[in-house]
Amino acid sequence: MAVSYEYSIGSVRAREKSLLTRTDIEQLLACRDERELVTLLTDKGYGKGKTVEELLSSHSEELWKYLKTTAPDFDIFKPFLIQNDAHNFKVTVKGTMADRDYDALLLSPCTVEHSVMRKAVESRLMGLLPDWLSKFADKAYETLAHTGDARLSDAYIDRAVMLEILRLSEGSKSAFLRGYFRNLVFYCDVKTAIRSARTGANREYLKRALIRVEGFRKEAVIAAAMKGYDALLDTLARFGEYDCSRAIEAYRESPSAFERWVDNRLNAMCRESCKRVGEGAEPLLGYYLGSETEKKVIHIIASGIRTKSGADTIRERLREIYG
Repeated sequence: MAVSYEYSIGSVRAREKSLLTRTDIEQLLACRDERELVTLLTDKGYGKGKTVEELLSSHSEELWKYLKTTAPDFDIFKPFLIQNDAHNFKVTVKGTMADRDYDALLLSPCTVEHSVMRKAVESRLMGLLPDWLSKFADKAYETLAHTGDARLSDAYIDRAVMLEILRLSEGSKSAFLRGYFRNLVFYCDVKTAIRSARTGANREYLKRALIRVEGFRKEAVIAAAMKGYDALLDTLARFGEYDCSRAIEAYRESPSAFERWVDNRLNAMCRESCKRVGEGAEPLLGYYLGSETEKKVIHIIASGIRTKSGADTIRERLREIYG
């Protein structure tokens, strides 16, 4: 029998209570070493394993099992799954060309089985891949094989997945998904442009790499990037779309502050649009994205503990949580 949204929302609201709270985060920050961190997370029921990575992997696996059995329409998660497909294609191409094992780097869940991805790349049968990916896959493969330019090769795949994400979200019934992915693609464009200005990428690369999304002034950004890094930041700082001017203020502070600002903007959208909604797919999407933010926060804390950073230093890097 099909699951109803009424049931799934009730189920998600109950599970939200297990998401980490700010009090939980402070307890994690007080851990003296990774072993203590693992013990605390285990005591909170956060996955199974002896390392942080094993706990996160276990937690993610259980999350997807839950979502598959709870979501009335699992296709709402497809824009997230195809990002794993894009990652897996890049890993498979590079691993195949370097003749090294790459299985441990592949992500799940995805829409293209790992065995199919391997066959498509190793046998040059790109038609085995979904249309959104196959039409860029050959270009990416040829670029890496003949020029060794991994950045340009990746740009073809990044373009493919961003275009498909926009297509899927624009065709969905969720206004939240449309807004979320417009913001995501916009800031992917901004990061690409800034990175290109710093490294001196040419105009043709930017034309290929940057995606047209509502509110992004592609031609103006390319023109500014061609003038250099400082000119580009000055131009972006005048953009009001998606609070871009505030994002650039954060970037001038540091690239990590920019990344944190963008993540927090997306997290705020999630809380505002999903946390208190009582119908539709948004509560499930909010729970999923909240869980993903949790993972990122745990990664940051674990990394800080390994590098013996102080709690205040780690706290400055943390993202705002959903719980």
